[in-house]
Amino acid sequence: MLSGGGVKGIGLVGAVGALCDAGYGIERISGTSAGSLVGAVVAAATQAGGISADQLREIAVSVPYRRFRDSGPIERIPLVGTAWGLARGTGLYRGDFAHDWIRGELKNLDVSTFGDLAVDDDHLPSERRYRLVVTVADLTTGQLVRLPWDYRRLYGLDPDEQSVADAVRASMAIPFLFPPVTLKDAAGQSFTLVDGGVLSNFPIDTFDRPDGAVPRWPTFGVTVVPYLPAPTVQQLIPGLRLPWNGPTLLESLLTTMLVGHDQTHLSQPWVKVRAIQVDSTDVGVLDFDITRAEADALYDKGYAAATEFLRSWDWPAYLRRFRSAHDAT
Repeated sequence: MLSGGGVKGIGLVGAVGALCDAGYGIERISGTSAGSLVGAVVAAATQAGGISADQLREIAVSVPYRRFRDSGPIERIPLVGTAWGLARGTGLYRGDFAHDWIRGELKNLDVSTFGDLAVDDDHLPSERRYRLVVTVADLTTGQLVRLPWDYRRLYGLDPDEQSVADAVRASMAIPFLFPPVTLKDAAGQSFTLVDGGVLSNFPIDTFDRPDGAVPRWPTFGVTVVPYLPAPTVQQLIPGLRLPWNGPTLLESLLTTMLVGHDQTHLSQPWVKVRAIQVDSTDVGVLDFDITRAEADALYDKGYAAATEFLRSWDWPAYLRRFRSAHDAT
């Protein structure tokens, strides 16, 4: 499972590269926000036959991050642009380039819809037979949604026919930065989808077995987002300028809402023991001007974090200690 983190997601790629080099096959992958973008590319490449750590590095460091900052003419005006985005409830950036980029990368790997990422696995329920899971928050129904698993249950839509790029773009819709995505269900009703990190930025339990049976393989989580105590909104989302002087009660509430659930979850021993934490303090979520050298350094930190994690990882010991106390994949 890959957390959100914006540009920090380069560190996620490094961790995945280390796992691949260590011989861990990526059977299924889930992600939130930046993690959904990374996960989509990895899932598509795996479906196409696999990808090496070197190929992952090249993709991660060659992304034209500056172009993700595709603001309109009004949004480019300091302070006024921020206030305008807040007032409209849209965002500072359009998000069109990010949407087009992921769509193009997936097309190069012959992936368009979730049907292209279906897996043949008799152990999985039909609604979960996909290599990729994208986490979003549905503001209309007020709940965490996992796509493509919930397309049919919540919206009456055939998951095989839904666009992977559209789901990733919804998961990347950080409130006030990128506009939310509107999804229409089979009856034509509209639903507003935003970044899944609003409710859970690190849902490592996505693939945990609900039946309590012995898991077939380990599930790892990779996170690059800072946790409490008390990061400010600006620390979580560098570059965001709120139209008031902080800290305020509202700001504290926002940060607790964004990271409090995951901080509590990560403190649980059966979660912490399978979580790879990447040091990304030198890079901000919105550091779209990141240099090639900085991107390489962050990738290397992700690779090193996963390598160090694997040195002490003991799958049999994990099963003995936790499988009866906590459902694991």
